Amino acid sequence: MARSSMNKVMSLTEAVQEFVRDGASVGLGGQNIGRCAMAAVHEIIRQGRGNLTLYGCNLSISMDMLVGAGLVRRCESGSGNLERFGTTFSWRRKVESGELEMEDFSHLAMVSRFLAGEMGLPFMPTKSLLGSDILTYTARGGRKKFEIIDNPWNPGEPVVLLPAVNPDVSIVHVQRADPMGNLFIDGFSTHEPEMIRASNAVIVTCEELVSAEVARSDPERTTIPFLHVSAVVHVPWGAHPTSVHRYYDYDGEHIQHYQGCARQGGDALRAYLDRHVYDCKRFEDYLERIGGPARLEALRASMQRMTGTTH
Repeated sequence: MARSSMNKVMSLTEAVQEFVRDGASVGLGGQNIGRCAMAAVHEIIRQGRGNLTLYGCNLSISMDMLVGAGLVRRCESGSGNLERFGTTFSWRRKVESGELEMEDFSHLAMVSRFLAGEMGLPFMPTKSLLGSDILTYTARGGRKKFEIIDNPWNPGEPVVLLPAVNPDVSIVHVQRADPMGNLFIDGFSTHEPEMIRASNAVIVTCEELVSAEVARSDPERTTIPFLHVSAVVHVPWGAHPTSVHRYYDYDGEHIQHYQGCARQGGDALRAYLDRHVYDCKRFEDYLERIGGPARLEALRASMQRMTGTTH
């Protein structure tokens, strides 16, 4: 569908239908329990986009839900966990059973791979992995994981070459965006700028949709300019149950509930997905199901007490 470069706003259903295909490689934004694009993940699960390859640094609850729904065949990342809430149980179970291909890199190595993709290079040299266990494991799925060469200007000095990553589509949740796709990220950004610029398409969900005039009034705060963004979707609370800096805290109670279901797997995980994803036509339905405005405002108030900010 042709769209004006001045207005990339669409519904989440449209964005996933257009840019997330079966068999796609998908870069996931967010980190640990912060700013994961959960609304978009719910929509991918509802649409059943499968056979996915996921890329990221710490692929946390967003990845685990996709794996638990049976939609992922391969992950390449630095880790998979939810910090103090434990590991990603669906992911771990399928890695251990051999149902899921997993390629282990460090966080810095993944950023370096996105940087190579962003720059149009086939690989990125690094020395950060030298001496690590990561270089003792052979690649899975018939791919070459790395190459070690001598520095051409200093023979005998080893350098690791890491393959570039160019996701078919990356999905991130940000604080603010304008209709053109200028993005404003507060707090951590981790691997997202490099990943976004390396991707063939980018879906952005945002807490606030601001005017182009607002974006132009404070241009130095633009984290990513519009030319890298394919779709903008306004989804307040779109990272729940993870947090968004200056907007709301993470929902520890709900994360623990999900972790309990994921740890049990089987019927418990399926019941979670049925209740919170498949039976909800929109992310707003999910927000109502977990407690609606009263619960959400309590999370917002918690963040305000910690930061002294208001919105």
